Amino acid sequence: MTPVGSQLPTSALKPQQATYRDYNSLYVHGQANLFTDLRAANVGDVVTVIISMNEKAEFENTSERSRTSASGLGVGWGWGTSSGTPKSGNFGADLNSNSESRGDGAIERSEKIKLSVAAVVTNVLPNGNLVISGSQEVRVNFEMRVLNVAGIVRTRDIGGDNTVPYEKIAEARISYGGRGRLTEVQQPGLGQQLYDRIAPF
Repeated sequence: MTPVGSQLPTSALKPQQATYRDYNSLYVHGQANLFTDLRAANVGDVVTVIISMNEKAEFENTSERSRTSASGLGVGWGWGTSSGTPKSGNFGADLNSNSESRGDGAIERSEKIKLSVAAVVTNVLPNGNLVISGSQEVRVNFEMRVLNVAGIVRTRDIGGDNTVPYEKIAEARISYGGRGRLTEVQQPGLGQQLYDRIAPF
């Protein structure tokens, strides 16, 4: 597995200042305020992202085009000779054109994911929005499942239980995949991948 915090900027990993207690006081500097909630607001705070997707999309397009054109040309002439025998001739030409095209397209997608991951506040923007980044790795035998999430959230969208739904994350970047022996078996070989890149058809 990757080291903890390897994907976070150094600004989110700065050590906190040492806390100290005033003489004859219960208040401790640097600790959470008793009169505020525990929602994330500063760099280094943790917020839980709830990812719950149940989406389905269907698209179907049909187009049809047909065009037919025809044209004709005819020329006739005639003359007579001294013997009285008439001479005549005819010339004709026909031109026909026919064009037809038809296209069908259909797309059907279905996605269903329900996960939750804790993210760390890596930066606070001038308007108060929070930049978050989080990752989660789960290893089972020789297969590693990796979940990454990043984006920008508003403090008002963070619930009282310090959670935020994924649809309220701006510039959301969510990836869920894995690596390991099972993933390697499901992928085509290197030679096949190279052929697919250079094949013109």
